[in-house]
Amino acid sequence: MHTVSLPLDGRHGAGQVWTRVAEQAGQWLEGQGLEARDAVLILPFAQHLAPARRAWMQLGRWLPRIETTHSLASALAPAGLAEALQISFDAAMDSLSAKALLVQQTWAQALRRQDPRAYELAVGRLVEAAQQLLRAAHQRVPEDRDGFWTEARAAFAAESPGRLEAALSQVALAWASSDHRPAATDVLFDWQPSAWLVLEAGGPDPLAQALLARAEQRQVPVLKLRADVELDQVGHAPALLEQALCEDFEDQAQCSSAAVLAHLNAGRAPVALIAQDRVLLRRVRALLERRGVGLLDETGWTLATSPAAAQLMGLLKACAPQSTLDEWLALLKSGLCQTLRGHLATEALPALEAVCRRKGWRSPQSVRFEELHVASLSLWRLARSAVRQFNEGASERSLQEWIDALKQVLQRLQAEEPLLQLDAGQALLDVLWLQRQPWPGSAHEYMLQQTRLDQAGFLSWVDQTLEAQQYLPPAPEQPQVLVTPLARAMLRPFGAIVLPGADAQLGAVTAPPALISDRLAARLGLPTLQQRREAHTLAFTQLLRADALTLLRCTRQGSEPLAASPLLDRLALALQRAGQPGLQAWTDARIASQVPSRPQHRSAAKAPGQLPATLSASAIESLRDCPYQFFARALLKLREAPELEAELDKSDYGSWLHALLHDFHDRRGERPDAELLVELADELAKQLSPAEFLPFRAGFDGFVQRYLAWLAGHEAEGARYEAGEQDRESRPWADSGHALAPLKLKGRLDRMDRQPDGSLLLIDYKTGSLTGLKDKVAHPVEDTQLAVYAALVQPEKGEAAIHAQYLALDEREAVIAVPHADVEHSAALLLLGLEQDLLAIEGGAEMPALGEGRACGYCEMRGLCRRDDWQEVAL
Repeated sequence: MHTVSLPLDGRHGAGQVWTRVAEQAGQWLEGQGLEARDAVLILPFAQHLAPARRAWMQLGRWLPRIETTHSLASALAPAGLAEALQISFDAAMDSLSAKALLVQQTWAQALRRQDPRAYELAVGRLVEAAQQLLRAAHQRVPEDRDGFWTEARAAFAAESPGRLEAALSQVALAWASSDHRPAATDVLFDWQPSAWLVLEAGGPDPLAQALLARAEQRQVPVLKLRADVELDQVGHAPALLEQALCEDFEDQAQCSSAAVLAHLNAGRAPVALIAQDRVLLRRVRALLERRGVGLLDETGWTLATSPAAAQLMGLLKACAPQSTLDEWLALLKSGLCQTLRGHLATEALPALEAVCRRKGWRSPQSVRFEELHVASLSLWRLARSAVRQFNEGASERSLQEWIDALKQVLQRLQAEEPLLQLDAGQALLDVLWLQRQPWPGSAHEYMLQQTRLDQAGFLSWVDQTLEAQQYLPPAPEQPQVLVTPLARAMLRPFGAIVLPGADAQLGAVTAPPALISDRLAARLGLPTLQQRREAHTLAFTQLLRADALTLLRCTRQGSEPLAASPLLDRLALALQRAGQPGLQAWTDARIASQVPSRPQHRSAAKAPGQLPATLSASAIESLRDCPYQFFARALLKLREAPELEAELDKSDYGSWLHALLHDFHDRRGERPDAELLVELADELAKQLSPAEFLPFRAGFDGFVQRYLAWLAGHEAEGARYEAGEQDRESRPWADSGHALAPLKLKGRLDRMDRQPDGSLLLIDYKTGSLTGLKDKVAHPVEDTQLAVYAALVQPEKGEAAIHAQYLALDEREAVIAVPHADVEHSAALLLLGLEQDLLAIEGGAEMPALGEGRACGYCEMRGLCRRDDWQEVAL
């Protein structure tokens, strides 16, 4: 074997190195008396093929066959298909095969029953190790593989992992070693060109090394062109080698974008943008796309993150038996239902959502057809009927049956065409076998037909399949920027390279398979952590062949200083030893612009002659808390759309308790109080999710005892229940003759009791804090709710006095009454002050935003009044 090194100097830059490769290889072939057209040149990556072929053609010589190991193997013979239960290198399918292998393993099934998550993790580790072992075996000469498996068995036996890890390792080894089919690259070992020429960059390639060893055994001439250079021995730097020190994430993203644009403006195109930090890269890409820069992303993105995958997963979640109404509305809004929506009136979906939110429906089963608009009802029924067949039939089916059922749902929704119009739509349909069929006898066909899954298992398989697949977007005709991993940037003739994230993370490598320790990897010839780090360092060193290299990093991460990558420190020392200039400071080409100050002051509004026709207790409370909040809520009638949350909260429990106590007092006497309360509670709870209501239902028996104890004492004093959930309204200024004469107060009273002296007792149920209730009534004139309720019943009370109290239902020890002293006086003061305020508003007085107190902290109008942007600070 003859080895030629390609140094890192001015004659071997990224633009010239392929010419040097062609010259060196051509001279060696001539010296050997060999025809180039009968030789084979093996390159590390497919991206190297085009520049290598151009360089040979520029020399005017016959070209050798220029390939990668995989492209040559594909051209010589088709790859064999994995058969049933063999490793297919499809992560999702191999997981199903692994689970099938573990069915007969009692320890594995015990783990699946005891801890399903740990079982799934164990399956993932099993697949990862088995695939790694089989890849390693395929990189060896076919005759040496039996020896490799023998050595692997001895190596695993010498390890001392935990019991679970040992069992998984043995299954992985047995699974991988039982696969006797020829590797796709085995055809290379029988190929006999006139000479093998191999370019080595980024470290040795085990498969290429095995090919060269076989060639030497057969006395085939071999030339190795070694392009790797040790970082510590670098004596040459790019013409432009610069480093940008950034303050934070956003600054680094902007500086990266500016660096790319500066290179393009200087005529250094195309620019390589190294995908070191994917989160940072998404931001950089967004900034460049705003400037109309053509990008080609060679790394792609996970298919699961594509719009098509998001919509399909939304459909599957809506099909689940425990789906929420929120998930159904999301499905109806998605592109999958656009054809369905197109057949109906445009207001069908908005009207449906409005009713659902207004009624507080949480599940599809809670939708009441009689309360829906005609168009909304048609849309709902069409969508529900389209997915009904998906849930009909056996709860456990074959994977192929689930796929066929999903295909029928898409056809019923007429969703295939909208799906194909989305990015990655076709790729999604293909990877999920919705528009293609597996080869007969293949592992995929076997698993599709034999794997039995329930609906949750099918959803998990879809998710895992989409997570395992990468999607490459279509390339623009002439990309100006190529997003590429560090390793694939080697030896490519870029005009410039920009590497964001050159901090301590640069140089870090991914962890090896969990079941294969570093010591075991070294014994089996698998890449160790040290070898991975060395390969990463060699790839970084190759970037120095570029004419321009810009490195960017943050100096801090939050409040902590962030060090540069050790690779940058080694590079700086190497250049210093060689007498070369070090890293230059990057020149920021961004143009600073002065943004004029526009201070925000307290918001205020005027609405003369715009008072509403009715006011509720909550609207009056808003006026007293903050006039601007009253303006937004009562006059503009702005409301937050109620959330269709999947989980019940304390307010839902309060509403349920109000309805329960109302029914209880209306039906009291039918049977013993405790029995009736429990029966009504169970009846009303059927409308709610049992699992979500369980925490509230768990303490209900204690509530029954506390409430009945309070009720007994209350009735012992002579009080009697009179009415509950009563809607009331009044016109307190009907005889005033001014603008407030037609205005009505309205409200719903939780409960009215009659006391022995004939007075009326207003009771308002509360599930909140007892301390908060006591604080309310400590200053009676500031308690709005009970005062408004007293004002509502004053016209009908006659000579009877009015009393009012809050009833704290949720205290641990007892149900406690919190009385409002002299509520009639409070009501009179409230009406007097309210009259003055409303007349002022009617006359055009300002309604300022106060920006103070507890009401401001939870106000949904905070964004409207711009409270957080005020220049002055509220006292």
